[in-house]
Amino acid sequence: MSDWKLPWDGGCRCGQVRFRISVAPLLTMACHCRGCQRMSASAYSLSAAIPVEGFAVTQGEPVIGGLHGATRHFFCPHCKSWMFTRPEGLDHFVNVRPTLLDDASWVAPFVETCTQTRLPSAVAGASHSYESFPPMEDYSKLVEEYAKHGPRPGR
Repeated sequence: MSDWKLPWDGGCRCGQVRFRISVAPLLTMACHCRGCQRMSASAYSLSAAIPVEGFAVTQGEPVIGGLHGATRHFFCPHCKSWMFTRPEGLDHFVNVRPTLLDDASWVAPFVETCTQTRLPSAVAGASHSYESFPPMEDYSKLVEEYAKHGPRPGR
């Protein structure tokens, strides 16, 4: 795992909220669902699934925004940057917006989801593509393949 060059630091646009990632991501993803399009004000949202033990807010206090349901979306209270999501029922990882990393030059989606609502011009270049979300039985294979071949800093 040394080729991941951890830890990574990142933060919101204004810098009031900062975080640190100290373990390798399970996957990087691009989600084309309408909700992500609206929350990101873009064609898709990028996320990196980080094991919960490897993610920490190191400065500031993010607030819940977006939808206020069981899945919690966290934002900077000042600049309103969407920073990370804690998905309902999936307490073992945090979906971090990897473009907020201090060095996001290596970030690329490995999996793209919800392509049935993909905008025609939105080409994510992911290795795996799903019209909805991957079936649960696909995740272990995807995580294993990502650990071996997924994009990472300096590669």
